[in-house]
Amino acid sequence: MSTTVTDEQIRTLAATAKPYSVALLHWGPERAMDGVELEHQRRMVSSCAEGVIAVLCPVASDTVAGGAIMTVSAEQAAEIMAADPCVQAGMLRCEVHPCHGFPGDTLPA
Repeated sequence: MSTTVTDEQIRTLAATAKPYSVALLHWGPERAMDGVELEHQRRMVSSCAEGVIAVLCPVASDTVAGGAIMTVSAEQAAEIMAADPCVQAGMLRCEVHPCHGFPGDTLPA
């Protein structure tokens, strides 16, 4: 890393942190179920469109299915994810953690 960051810059950035939740999805024992996965995907994309999910990130892994940064509390995120059809079917297992992020952060195009 070649960029110098001052203590003042760190304090200024830290003051802008806002609470979010991160939902981590892991593959469950019932991974191969037809039809349910499409409903899961529709629900996740809809949550993005509604602003409930700020960042959606599928993962190419045999153990981790993906993650989502959510704009709601960890309790709300856990309720939302518990109602997901793939979670209910045992295809996915979800863990939710409170986290902080910095408004304006974006993924590069």
